[in-house]
Amino acid sequence: MKIINWKLQFSLLSLVLLLFLAACGSNDEASGSGELEDTYTVVSDTSFVPFEFMEDGEYVGFDIDLIHAIADEAGFAVDLETTNFDGIIPGLQTGQFDIAIAGISITEDRKQQIDYSDPYYESGLAIGVRVDNEDINGIEDLEGKTIATRLGSTSSAYIEDNIEGAEANQYEQLDQAYLAVENGSADAILYDAPNVNYYIQTQGEDSLKVVGDLYQAEDYGIAITKGKETLVEAINEALAELHDNGTYDEIYAKWFGEPTE
Repeated sequence: MKIINWKLQFSLLSLVLLLFLAACGSNDEASGSGELEDTYTVVSDTSFVPFEFMEDGEYVGFDIDLIHAIADEAGFAVDLETTNFDGIIPGLQTGQFDIAIAGISITEDRKQQIDYSDPYYESGLAIGVRVDNEDINGIEDLEGKTIATRLGSTSSAYIEDNIEGAEANQYEQLDQAYLAVENGSADAILYDAPNVNYYIQTQGEDSLKVVGDLYQAEDYGIAITKGKETLVEAINEALAELHDNGTYDEIYAKWFGEPTE
């Protein structure tokens, strides 16, 4: 009788163990490299025109249109949230967000913390100064100057690493950085070229101008929480299809004009 009970207990323990392992495998699939989830939390910000900003209470911009097109192509829904730019990567690391699209430059340091999609936009850094400034005409003229830029951006690191004696005034919101140049509390702004050009064309044409060349060419990528390999693959496949079927060019033309070869 005792032998029979021992066999029964062993069988029950084996069944519990199998169920536990199956549950763990199911959780791994849901959180990482298994099937796509129905909805992903996508974070952006609202101050990087024309990539993402608020208009009439709605999120709009090149990045916003692109991530919706990618989601439609890949077959998942988007739950859009916003935060300051410097909070994006920490939020991905903690799992608060699944995906981020906010003009995020692809860097080796960031690759240690997050995963990236294939590049989707080629950018670089541009200098903006007051229209009456005749002293700053290129990167070499920024030595020892006060330079406005965005908190947590690659441009702030560029200033620290490449411009001798310069002071980087970092702002959470980009409109504060441009205002600093306009009111004279900063000598120049150094930031992503498409944003600098767009701001001057739409709001600052009477107060600011672009000088110098395009510096530190860099690619933007869609950032993804580490461990979601299937999601990375799905985003890359969708992005490639949007290029092939012309959707990417349509979105690009809407915000930047016709693509140039």
